Amino acid sequence: MSGLATQATQDYLKVIYQVCEDHSRASTGQIADELGVTPASVTGMLKKLAASEPALLSYRKHQGAVLTPEGERLALQIIRSHRLLECFLHDTLGYAWDEVHEEAERLEHAISGPLGRRIADLLQEPEHDPHGAPIPTRDLQMPADCSVPLDELTPGQDACVKRVSDRDPQLLRYLAEISLIPGTELTLLQPLPFSDHVRLRYGGDNEAIIISARVACQVFVIPHQRAGEAGKHDCLIAGEQLT
Repeated sequence: MSGLATQATQDYLKVIYQVCEDHSRASTGQIADELGVTPASVTGMLKKLAASEPALLSYRKHQGAVLTPEGERLALQIIRSHRLLECFLHDTLGYAWDEVHEEAERLEHAISGPLGRRIADLLQEPEHDPHGAPIPTRDLQMPADCSVPLDELTPGQDACVKRVSDRDPQLLRYLAEISLIPGTELTLLQPLPFSDHVRLRYGGDNEAIIISARVACQVFVIPHQRAGEAGKHDCLIAGEQLT
């Protein structure tokens, strides 16, 4: 990485990349919320990264930031390291899927290029982390992700869980407990009257499973095509077993 790619720089680039996956630019407030710092600190860092050589991002006051090609390359490098580490901790060292995110956060800044390549080789170049998130390829291309939040399905629609948010260990333990994990085939049922809870059916059980809207928006699925439409989306399973 470049000389400017300190741990703080890596954290900023990663957050900006992830925010820009859902928005055209990353605002100062969004970055501050994600990193737990003040907006003033964010503004100072954005100006520094925009003035670096080469520039790692483009920043405009009141319009937020977007990564340059070099900034995006460094962001994808740290995201790849993080997700490979999660796979290594889960698949090789036996960490539970609710433990790997915070551990990988601590280790991602120290991993060297050669070590990352050895981990990828050992794991046979995994495509997804334990939570189903895509891993950037060795040449730092991010695979396409056409998943949508579970709560965006329409009642009666079938789908397969592709990935889940990895931010909250308690959420991950709950999802494992109810077997709502990557690879799960499900059907969204009609909602209960005057309720914002989501009703699902999956696992071969005819009984409805009810989850909160707060949980549903953190589960991302690949919707199956409706009857009469050609084919259906492939469902990529991130892992066969969660511990």
